[in-house]
Amino acid sequence: MSSTDDWVNALQARAERALEKTLPPANNPPKRLHEAMRYAVLGGGKRLRPLLTYSAGIALGVSEAVLDAPASAVELIHAYSLVHDDLPSMDNDSLRRGHPTCHKAFGETTALLAGDALQALAFRTLAEPTSAIPAKNQINMLELLAEAAGSRGMAGGQAIDLDSVGVQLTLSEMETMHRLKTGALIRASVLLGAWCHPEITQDTLENLDRFAQCIGLAFQIQDDVLDVESDTATLGKPQGSDKAQDKPTYPSLLGLTQAKARAQSLLEDARQTLRAIDAPTEHLEWLADFIVKRRH
Repeated sequence: MSSTDDWVNALQARAERALEKTLPPANNPPKRLHEAMRYAVLGGGKRLRPLLTYSAGIALGVSEAVLDAPASAVELIHAYSLVHDDLPSMDNDSLRRGHPTCHKAFGETTALLAGDALQALAFRTLAEPTSAIPAKNQINMLELLAEAAGSRGMAGGQAIDLDSVGVQLTLSEMETMHRLKTGALIRASVLLGAWCHPEITQDTLENLDRFAQCIGLAFQIQDDVLDVESDTATLGKPQGSDKAQDKPTYPSLLGLTQAKARAQSLLEDARQTLRAIDAPTEHLEWLADFIVKRRH
């Protein structure tokens, strides 16, 4: 096993333990709701967003224990968004991470409530009092995650996405949509780790912000590419669903070759930005590479 495999596996396992501890036990009432919450979160996924939180914080000298709460919070928001996105009123997907979606397993009403509860739990987790993070930093973290999840972030991007079905967007409109829908939470993942440092500098925040915006957009482009090139078994969700729903995508707008070139350009920008940070950022660079080169 390579050293890269070691740190990725170790942090994924740590994220899983932190989430397991954060989620309500399945046998606590209301049991079905708590079962659905745990089903939606545990036992699957790349944990990319927690990996970004841990890697940004660790690069700046923050301990893993301090990063557990923000890493869990951002993944809870991500999980809630997937539960709601999969609902019949949204994308109407039946498969997620190779398993039935939450509403297929528990029914639409319970899935809706599970998503609501996961969102609330994320903010409760991030607001937990701690002496390791200055109060002003913690307030900034709460504001950051709230904006990333709301109408000026993920929810707003999803609203634009739903309104864009069957519509030909310009490249600028497409990138605006995805900076909100996908990029905002990836940006929050990186910056939450940075804000855990008691004396984080403005220059470092700005460079990490640029890095995160580049990889957030690259992530969505690669998602669009994989929806064309990959298969359902590899993706763990229905292949070709964007085309079937007549959604605007980077390949449909630019063609596959140019879409891939755009992702590669964003990756180069991300790498260049990391070089301006006086910290060991090789794990963040590895994650940026993974985002563009992943097959699922």
